[in-house]
Amino acid sequence: MDATTGDTLIEVRGCRQSYHKDTNADLLVLDDVELSLREGEIVGLLGRSGSGKSTLLRIIAGLLRPTAGEVNWRGQPLTGPVPGIAMVFQSFALFPWLTVAENVELGLEAQGVARAEREKRAEEAIDLIGLGGYESAYPKELSGGMRQRVGLARALVVHPDLLLMDEPFSALDVLTAETLRTDLIDLWSERRLPLKSILMVTHNIEEAVLLCDRILVFSSNPGRVAHELRVPFSHPRNRLDPAFRQMVDDIYAVMTRRAPSLASPGTIAAPPPEVTTTTKLHAVSTNVLAGLMETVAAPPYDGRADLPALAAALQLEADELLPFGETLQLLHFAEFEEGDLRLTEEGRVFVQADTDDRKQHFATALRQYVPLAAAIRRTLDERWNHRASSVRFLDELEDHMSPEYAEETLHAVISWGRYAELYAYDEEAAQFFLEADAVDASG
Repeated sequence: MDATTGDTLIEVRGCRQSYHKDTNADLLVLDDVELSLREGEIVGLLGRSGSGKSTLLRIIAGLLRPTAGEVNWRGQPLTGPVPGIAMVFQSFALFPWLTVAENVELGLEAQGVARAEREKRAEEAIDLIGLGGYESAYPKELSGGMRQRVGLARALVVHPDLLLMDEPFSALDVLTAETLRTDLIDLWSERRLPLKSILMVTHNIEEAVLLCDRILVFSSNPGRVAHELRVPFSHPRNRLDPAFRQMVDDIYAVMTRRAPSLASPGTIAAPPPEVTTTTKLHAVSTNVLAGLMETVAAPPYDGRADLPALAAALQLEADELLPFGETLQLLHFAEFEEGDLRLTEEGRVFVQADTDDRKQHFATALRQYVPLAAAIRRTLDERWNHRASSVRFLDELEDHMSPEYAEETLHAVISWGRYAELYAYDEEAAQFFLEADAVDASG
């Protein structure tokens, strides 16, 4: 399909989404998002978890009203769900008491389509996505891949102009997901899908390059379109093509670059944000961090690993690998450099150290580079009983981030501090405290 001549389906202008919190500050999820989608193209929204991609998809579906900005569907303001837009969710979202055919017919029934026409179109959609013969089966009788095919058929049966897909393959095993991707792009290339365009959310970089004509890379906190990349390859695409691999590498580099966006010619890129006591932390296990550093330090990487190759070797998605790398970067044990993860001198020293020395290196890193951990230890040192409730720290975190992120951040700082023996934690009392030897050392 030619994406350059199709009419504009969706236009998003200055979209902003925030949620009111009990505190004075609202939680800003999306800010000043600009997006357009034309007939004949597949566009991917790529970014980290929490960057607002799924929120934006729900706004475009008419399921959520933005706090500010406008969304136009075929030139008219979008004020709610419209017949021309259908959505496939990450979870299969099938009704277990209905058969495959009945699940597929639901959208048509809601539109008031006559029974004979519903059955005819449902059968066509079921055959199209490769589930012919399973019309009378129930969801519990189907594999995960088959259930997702039912979800796809349910979206296609209403003949939408725009299909929205929210991480449609992430809940599937690797082989099933690959089969569905291949089938989808084959049907699209052969123009057998009753669609004008597809907008999909993904955290899988290779998936985005494999399927999409354009990729919008989102930054986080709040979510913004930081980069727009056009994929120059025709379908079918070869993952082993050097140009394909290079584009995957380039996207890894974009997603790990510290500056929030590409600087304009003649300007200086913004510095990385300051790390404070309310910076969100990833709840990454210290065992995983140590194992990752050991892997990068060993052959064939010898201290510097290409991120796509490392992700493939560890069987991780970008969304899973990047938090590990970002945590190592926060601790100054590693650095991202143009799509590679490179151990710093501190990281190499950590890898070569024994168990006790590793804990000391980790404690030093927490004190120097993780202000929240340093603040907790400082509070404990200053208190006569060397104890402090975690609630006071959690409340402060929730003033600056969602409750889920606050819980994750607190969990991370508890786990890391315990490992480094910087402080201990009483789960029952929900209190940080110092062991006797730590009190003696601080005194």
